[in-house]
Amino acid sequence: MTFDKLKARGFTVGVELPLDNDWSKEGQYKGLKAGRPFGVPDMAHHKTRIQLADKLGFSTAWVRDVPLYEPSFGDAAQVFEAFTYLGYLAALTENILLGTAAIVLPLRQPWLVKKAANITAQLSNDRLILGVASGDRPSEYPLFGVNYGARGQLFREAVEVLKDHSNFKLKGDQKIYPEVAKFPIYAAGLAQQSPEWVGSHLDGWLAYPGTPDDHQKRVAMWRNVAGSKPYVSFIHLDLVTDNDAPLERHRFGVKTGVNGLIKELQNMQKAGVDHIGLHFRKNERNLEDSMLDIANSVLPVFHK
Repeated sequence: MTFDKLKARGFTVGVELPLDNDWSKEGQYKGLKAGRPFGVPDMAHHKTRIQLADKLGFSTAWVRDVPLYEPSFGDAAQVFEAFTYLGYLAALTENILLGTAAIVLPLRQPWLVKKAANITAQLSNDRLILGVASGDRPSEYPLFGVNYGARGQLFREAVEVLKDHSNFKLKGDQKIYPEVAKFPIYAAGLAQQSPEWVGSHLDGWLAYPGTPDDHQKRVAMWRNVAGSKPYVSFIHLDLVTDNDAPLERHRFGVKTGVNGLIKELQNMQKAGVDHIGLHFRKNERNLEDSMLDIANSVLPVFHK
């Protein structure tokens, strides 16, 4: 079985990129003033912020694969193409794990995904977690010449290429370099597969955000088909300055203070979640201040 650095660390807390708060009131105002569409973040501080996340001890940085910005979805993720960006982040950081949440396999040639993942794993000293998905934006598929209805089959075929360490489909003396094959592969959602197939063929699960009660039910299903393989999810966080502020739920996350966040994460841990990535795009406060508060008061509770 592939060695998984995330699994080896126990319950952990990471970040989801972009490290920007463009969905906050101030962020939307700045975006409007700069002429950026909603959901296209300001990446001016991305270098210093990922280095801060690494220095402060956040366990993992997650990037998304959004080939095309479409206004109806209103989300350009971190703008930069995932593998190109991970190579850059590998050089900027030392300890933080680097995950994709998630590469849209049907829109990519699987052998090139494998080569890109091998390179990222090598350049990062085996810090890659390859999250993969079947994709959920139908309008992208015609541009790539891919049948949206075939994405489930294409996903399975790509996973077969990624997980085959013998590369038996290569002909004659063909090789793929570098020959790194140590990274775990997680599925985002079910990717048009059955839970049993995902639990059997993938090394972990990237579950959609939800409450601790939501996750308790999903974790039970995951453990039934995948045993102790990692279960990962995300919280859209708005961290306020009042440490004792009551927890308010909003779509995909919470608004609360440090103590409310600690309690929410403890409930996630009790539900069986192995890792939570914090998504700051709704955060109204200064992002660096929020990250420092979490590093000083929250991470020591969980990162032993």
